[in-house]
Amino acid sequence: MSDSPSTRLPLYAQIEDVLAARISSGAMPVGTQLPSEEELSREFGVSRTTVRVTIQNLVRQGLVEIRRGRGTFVASPRMVQELAELTGFVEDMRALGRTPTARVLSREIVPATSLVADKLALPAGTTVVQIRRVRLSDGVPLSFDETYLPEELGRRVMTDDLANEPIFTLLEERYDTPLVEAEYVLEATVADPTVAMALEIPVGSPIFLIERTSYTSGHRAVDHERLYYRGDYIRFKTRLARRRVSHTQK
Repeated sequence: MSDSPSTRLPLYAQIEDVLAARISSGAMPVGTQLPSEEELSREFGVSRTTVRVTIQNLVRQGLVEIRRGRGTFVASPRMVQELAELTGFVEDMRALGRTPTARVLSREIVPATSLVADKLALPAGTTVVQIRRVRLSDGVPLSFDETYLPEELGRRVMTDDLANEPIFTLLEERYDTPLVEAEYVLEATVADPTVAMALEIPVGSPIFLIERTSYTSGHRAVDHERLYYRGDYIRFKTRLARRRVSHTQK
């Protein structure tokens, strides 16, 4: 095998070390397409199954990304998004120097699940507007968004150009619905087939799920979202202040 990796490691780990070294040294810069499985198999004298395991490990490390129908490419370093205030995807990406775009997958009127009804303070089964979009950063699918809006407001929003107009901007500037605060719940999970297809990643890939409910004046919920972010492409950062606790001496 080329590049003389340690023979004490399993074959897939030896290849992983070689490819990771090529990436870190700059021999394979960001955006470089990796050779095909067949080419790597020939180069290292291993099976395509071994190559596949190697690539999946590099994906998990965030060193490479698989672009469906195009191949495997050296990934950009993970972007770091601060959770410091209520902002939308377009604002977040522009703050990071990225170009945000969107693909609208669907806009429908559906019965609210018990969770959505609870978050929007609606009776169970009330119809709501559901909007599904893929949000892209510099052309790479980064987030799969499910947005739920109360029907009256949502019917107006769903007629807008949602590929180019952020929902937050529409609510505040067109529909006189200022967004005051939001509740975030963030958890680590894996991509199911629907999310994997939308984000062009393998099923089971690590992702972040953010559930966000945004409120307007009077603490009225007007927007509930399930945001699925690629775990190989982004990290989240926040800063917390410690609450002072008085200690009464006895």
